[in-house]
Amino acid sequence: MLRFLTSGESHGPAVIGLVESFPAGFEISIDDINRQLTRRQRGFGRGRRMRIEHDTAVILSGLRYGRTLGSPIACLVANRDWPNWKKIMDPTKPPAKKMSDRERRLTYETTVPRPGHADLAGAIKYGTHDLRNVLERASARETAARVACGAIARQLLEHFNIRIASHVVAIGTTRLRRGRVGFDEIMELADDSPVRCIDPAIAAQMVEQIKQAMRAKDTLGGIFEIRVINLPVGLGSNAQWYTRLDGALAAALMSIPSVKGVEIGDGFAGSRKRGSRAHDQIYYVPGGAQEPTKGFVRRTNFAGGLEGGMTNGAELIVRAACKPLATLRQPLSAVDLRTKQPRPAIVERSDTCVVPAAAVVGEAMVAMALASAFSDKFGGDSRAEMEANFDGYLRRPF
Repeated sequence: MLRFLTSGESHGPAVIGLVESFPAGFEISIDDINRQLTRRQRGFGRGRRMRIEHDTAVILSGLRYGRTLGSPIACLVANRDWPNWKKIMDPTKPPAKKMSDRERRLTYETTVPRPGHADLAGAIKYGTHDLRNVLERASARETAARVACGAIARQLLEHFNIRIASHVVAIGTTRLRRGRVGFDEIMELADDSPVRCIDPAIAAQMVEQIKQAMRAKDTLGGIFEIRVINLPVGLGSNAQWYTRLDGALAAALMSIPSVKGVEIGDGFAGSRKRGSRAHDQIYYVPGGAQEPTKGFVRRTNFAGGLEGGMTNGAELIVRAACKPLATLRQPLSAVDLRTKQPRPAIVERSDTCVVPAAAVVGEAMVAMALASAFSDKFGGDSRAEMEANFDGYLRRPF
């Protein structure tokens, strides 16, 4: 099964991604990986760290002369801020001198959790009063490794003409009110917007909302939408709960820090319709038997490209809702884990609004879920074998 793992802490030396079971013989562009990493760092509302980090990937294994070997692909993204945190986050050496309790709290130990973050649950789970041991891994910095891995998976999909795009549809109370936006329009306009919204007037309102949140020392959430075209029919399966592609996509997106909701197609809006208005009626076009859908077409796409846990040949449409970030410059009330006394929550360096960047992370997670499903369906240890399986499937009479 094609899958990925990540490692690394927010202020450690680096974050690392490992992609397993990637077929041999695919050309991988390091420039394309770095382009996705750059997209992740953009977006109005990002914090000071984005002025420090200029993410680039280093491939450690799995490629030779730019082609995959079939072995695991290891990818490293260095944390440029690491030298400033080396004493606090050294992997092997403890502090050199004895410190007072006050010095330890100020420099090495963080004991007041943030409401809405992994801090308190992680401290209890792992049996530590030092929240640094939890928050470093729970930080969204880890998503840089996800984006690098997703960029590798994305290149496999693009080889088979499967394309992915995203845009922001809401930040705070400001929402894009237009109907269905075209895929090409998203590709052309989203990356040029400071908030990845394709409507300049709505984007300006979103920017103003973020500015207001900045002045209030608060944070904002929102919604992003991911679209995928040219997917073949039949990725995923109805055979078991864990083989359903809608479940895999939901899990992939829900795993992104700050994402609290996922919908496919009409999603929650569809629940308010009657069945006669909620499903995509099926038609047959004579002479279309050689097309991927074998001549069967739909004039609507309420299902968002997925039925019964499988792709149906229509455009995939997935949306994810991000909560406001848990780190506030005007912190909420909390309790010191050691003293059990009321204290304001800790303030870590963070963003005001991460929705535009989260959309890029979402693309990476969707790419990985789809590449895994594609690999399950068409198999093969090499590009040539996967191409033959894919072409044979498309040519198969029905």
